[in-house]
Formats: sequence, structure tokens, C-alpha cells
Amino acid sequence: MSFGAEHVFSAIMDILEKVRASELDHIRKAADRLAECLFRGGIVHVFGAGHSRAFGMEMCGRAGGLAPMKLVGLEDVAASSHKGINLVELERDPETAHKLLELHDVRPEDAFIIVSNSGRNGAPVELALECRRRGIPVVAVTSLSHSRQTSSRHPSGKKLYELADIVIDNGCPYGDTLLEIPGFQEKTGSASSVVGAMIAQSLTVEIIARFLRDGRTPPVFLSANVDGGDEHNRKIVEAYAHRGVTY
Repeated sequence: MSFGAEHVFSAIMDILEKVRASELDHIRKAADRLAECLFRGGIVHVFGAGHSRAFGMEMCGRAGGLAPMKLVGLEDVAASSHKGINLVELERDPETAHKLLELHDVRPEDAFIIVSNSGRNGAPVELALECRRRGIPVVAVTSLSHSRQTSSRHPSGKKLYELADIVIDNGCPYGDTLLEIPGFQEKTGSASSVVGAMIAQSLTVEIIARFLRDGRTPPVFLSANVDGGDEHNRKIVEAYAHRGVTY
């Protein structure tokens, strides 16, 4: 039986090579827009629901990441409620986007990265629409293959990739899984989280490159688990604490 760890490694590497070949220009353009936002005093909000939240965790409040990046998630809405909430239902409800924007201090000088593999659900689509209404640039990270093969769950009929200023295609297949399980209809080997982590790190590096090119000091976090890490991180986050940024 030809089925094992080496096959998922190979399949993931194939997608990463495809993304490197097709999306580097989009990643660099996104870094240009996001760096412009940071240079004018804004911050970057990163939203992802479900496993797409992992993308935000790769960019926000971690070693090697930039301080003015803020994680935005469905959990914020759930935590503000006094009743039980189903996160899947929250992701599908357009009203969730408005609740998130009420909870977070979003300003005209800011930008959003919205991550949704399917790009079809109500909350990320409405969030992109509301950002457009406010003139806030949106970078979308999504699977164009998956999104184009599904219907929108938003009343407008729109999908995330149709609303973003810049779209980064994660190259993942419809359904997100890569390997057929012999003798079964289901597949395994989910791809979007792994590829998303690489896109997130690539964006971070490209934004830092623009700080350096402009003669600026990039506000980069150290690991909190190295000597002096906490002191360093507290110092650089001071400039953004009024925006609710932490590490």
C-alpha cells in the first residue's frame, strides 16, 4: 500500500513550490500595502476562523513577528457573550463581522489580513465588505480552487477573493485534503494550515525588508523563553499598547 508520511510530505512540498512560483509577487505587493499602513501609524489586524486562526497566530505576538499585528478571532465574540456560542455558526453569520469591529479598535490607517480557505462564509465576507466601506485595505489568503467550486454563504453572493485588494492563493485543493485513503471515500493530509504558516512567515519577512529598506528599525519580538525576551518585548510593545496589542 502506497500510503504514509512520506506522501503527505511530498504533496505539501508540491503545493509550497506552486505557491512560491505563483504567489511571491502577490506576497510582495501585500507587504508593500501592509508596510505603508504601519509606516503611517496603523496596525494590521489578522482574522481567521477555525483552523485559519493559526495563520494569525503565526503573525501576531510570536518570536520573529512584528509588534503592530493584532489577532482578531471568533473567540473574541464568544468571550464577550454570556451564553453558549457555536463557532461554526458565528463564522457563517455576517453579523459576527460587525460584532468584531465593535470589539476591536479599527482605524482608517489600519489594514486587515482576512484568512479563509473556502472564502465563502458570512463573517469573513462581511468583514471584507465593511473594510471596503471604510476604505481599509484587505489582503485575503484563500484557496481559489476551493472557493470557485462552492457557493457563497453571504447574502450578497460574494466570496472573499472578489472583495480583497490583494489575493494570495494558498494553492490548496477543494476540500483541503491531499491523500486518498485506500478503500475509503474520505481523504486526509490537510494542507491549508501548513501552507498558511509559510505564507504568514513570508509576509512577515517581506514587511521587515521594507522597514530595513526605509531605514527604520523593525519592532520584532524575541521569544519570551530566551533570557531578556520579556524585557525586550515589553519595550517594543509600549508603542502599540494603546491599540490593544500584546505579546
